[in-house]
Amino acid sequence: MNESSTASSWVFDADEQSFQALAVERSRQTLVVVDFWAAWCQPCRLLGPVLEKLAADYGGKFVLVKADVDKLPAIAAGFGVESIPAVYALADGSLLDYFVGVRSEAQLRAWIDRLLPSPAQMLVTEARGLETSAPAAAEAKYREAIELDANLAAAKIGLAALLLAADRMDESRAIVDELEARGFLEPEAEKLKAQLHLHAEPGAPSDLEALRSAVARRPDDLDARLKLAEALAAAGQHDEALPIALSVVETHNKEFVDRARELMVDIFRLLPDDSPLTGEFRRRLSTALY
Repeated sequence: MNESSTASSWVFDADEQSFQALAVERSRQTLVVVDFWAAWCQPCRLLGPVLEKLAADYGGKFVLVKADVDKLPAIAAGFGVESIPAVYALADGSLLDYFVGVRSEAQLRAWIDRLLPSPAQMLVTEARGLETSAPAAAEAKYREAIELDANLAAAKIGLAALLLAADRMDESRAIVDELEARGFLEPEAEKLKAQLHLHAEPGAPSDLEALRSAVARRPDDLDARLKLAEALAAAGQHDEALPIALSVVETHNKEFVDRARELMVDIFRLLPDDSPLTGEFRRRLSTALY
């Protein structure tokens, strides 16, 4: 990670090894502006110094990452850069906005001001950094963010996740229910809902060996099979839970099919999108249902 020699400590020159950390990962803590440029590009040479000046003026409210397209062709292509200068803004690892061409300092200030996080969003970022070391302080910041912006889903999702981790299930579930009342859930909230559902069985036995023994004694007992699958899923043993739940779906017993299907969908939500388990068992579930 090389700090640019031409500007402030908030300006960095990226190479192939450092771009992910400088731009994408850094954007999870602060706004990152990526300037795709080249030494031979005259408009780039006009725009670059203005961006560097603003990075210094804003004093760390955003970070400027300089990306030379001649040195980073694959990264530029991944962003869809076709002409330069091209300037991209990243936050939370995702693209917020971009523009192509030269803009005046006033236009750039207006663009950056529009993208900078609100006070409530800044509290959410601070809370995320405290979740492991100081969960009580993180909770207080999440609640303060919600007081400032009652519609800030990121604050509510963060708080719900924190409460779930602290086994405060009812409080976490109430927040997820409130979010769902809008008619949709963000992917992170969907995962929380799935986790809550997997832990929702009242009095569900936690002794996996006892559950396995019960299934071995009564292999046709679909309720026992599902309880085992649910306990396995709650324990994170998804590779064993999924085939058991699928076997229940394949019986086409109406009393148990929906429960087994919902369990499988909950597990899909918790697994990474590119998980081989997700791909395999989505296909097998679709075949079993249709």
